[in-house]
Amino acid sequence: MVNSTRIGIVQLCSRNDVAQNLQIVENLVADAVIQGAEVVFLPEAFAYIGADEGQIPLAETFTSPGPILSSCVNLAHTHGVHLIAGGFPEKASSDRIYNTCFHVSPAGDIQARYRKIHLFDVDLADGTKLQESRTTAHGQQLITTELPFGTLGLSVCYDLRFPRLYQSLVDAGAVAVTVPAAFSAYTGQAHWHVLLRARAIECQAYFIAPAQVGDHGYPGRQSFGHALVVDPWGTIVAECSTDEPSVAVVEINRSEVTRIRSQLPSLKHQREFQ
Repeated sequence: MVNSTRIGIVQLCSRNDVAQNLQIVENLVADAVIQGAEVVFLPEAFAYIGADEGQIPLAETFTSPGPILSSCVNLAHTHGVHLIAGGFPEKASSDRIYNTCFHVSPAGDIQARYRKIHLFDVDLADGTKLQESRTTAHGQQLITTELPFGTLGLSVCYDLRFPRLYQSLVDAGAVAVTVPAAFSAYTGQAHWHVLLRARAIECQAYFIAPAQVGDHGYPGRQSFGHALVVDPWGTIVAECSTDEPSVAVVEINRSEVTRIRSQLPSLKHQREFQ
């Protein structure tokens, strides 16, 4: 385990062309590696955004990888980096998927996979109507994985609104948490920065949030963007501030987590109540 690790976060504007999306991912991962990233984080839906039903024929399994998984494994192995790939369609049944975030090691091995627990079923004031649970099954397990800086907690997008999940990840040893997202433009403007900074402050952990941005070419699918990293004091230390696909690279330090938790030991002050 090392104290300092250079990480890269990717911001995308994925559409319904998987091959084109994966090519953009490949280019941006290479860019992050050139800037020294040892771990690269991809957003939710990095391979496809379109009609929910369109994900079903694209779904893959970890025992029989298709083009999406194979591309991620090859990327990690080729560049010798850890790749944390935000939600993609993992096959659950003939007509349902899991929205799954997974970790590929530099050797190309799948180290962990997390199936999104909280699904985005909303009818927003701006006209956005999404019912993720219509085609996606709920995950049920808390998942962490190990990176050079220590334990990383895995989550996906809408999970961000449920703080108990993140406290549980910290209880399981997480010093950083990833929140790959395709946060809607409407809710993102009001809540994205606030929620990520609040979770980081509550958990005294780094929050690493690669994100989708812009118009995805499908009705009701516009994403807020602002992929970012928040440190355990709640300070934004990296952010993709343009409305274009891009990367941001930053160094995170395990010692900063230790320092903040020692200085303000709120995690030790939690009490049971009724």
